[in-house]
Amino acid sequence: MRLTVELIQNSLSYINPLKDRELDLRGHKIPAIENLGIAKEQDAIDLTDNDLSSLGNFPFFPRLHTLLLARNRINHIQPSLASSVPNLTTLILTSNNMSELADLDPLQNLQRLTHLVLMENPVTRKENYRYWVIWRASNVRFLDYQKVKDAERAKAKELFGTAEEPSALAAKIMGVKSRTFDVTNVAPADRAAGDKAIRVKLTDKERKHVEKMIREAKSLQEITRLEKELNEGRIPGGALGTNEDIDGDERMQM
Repeated sequence: MRLTVELIQNSLSYINPLKDRELDLRGHKIPAIENLGIAKEQDAIDLTDNDLSSLGNFPFFPRLHTLLLARNRINHIQPSLASSVPNLTTLILTSNNMSELADLDPLQNLQRLTHLVLMENPVTRKENYRYWVIWRASNVRFLDYQKVKDAERAKAKELFGTAEEPSALAAKIMGVKSRTFDVTNVAPADRAAGDKAIRVKLTDKERKHVEKMIREAKSLQEITRLEKELNEGRIPGGALGTNEDIDGDERMQM
């Protein structure tokens, strides 16, 4: 079920036990975030038990501080999330599909995030998972309902260095991200027509070129730029190479 204006208007918005204004959007099998501008001022939004795969596409919600997103299919966090919800303090992502440590990097921009839950995600089985999150999202004080200890912060710094001078291990982890190329993009014309979401898919040829560009990227900034273009529904410049480029690259790997 799409997250339509009608669904939002007909959903329960109430004062929860914490005296926050909360919008209840649980259990509708919503596939993508859209049309939330109509929700106006909310302190918390409950999107538990839906079908979301990407966390992003929020309007500017300076008041929002809690997102409940357990039991979705989220495997990607849009880099622009922090600019949309700058005051987010609590993020519940229990039972989703986050798989690589580097996929969590956008959380570092959430400067007010203090409570984070990632239990029952594949990423929690990664070596040094807890230390990585503590190092990358340094403002988090409670991770998976356990208080972050000073000793854990010290260990994280020992393993990964500093943001300015990351260790070799940190640099290696930063280079491994899930490759999700199907993105949801909302163009201006579609917003005027009711925030219709467009699913952009790469052809096999374009996918191979993008993968080649990622492999040959010379910096984290270049990888971030490619990710940003894909997240915005744009095919990166250079992805439309020649077949000879791909054939030659594949021959080199044989």
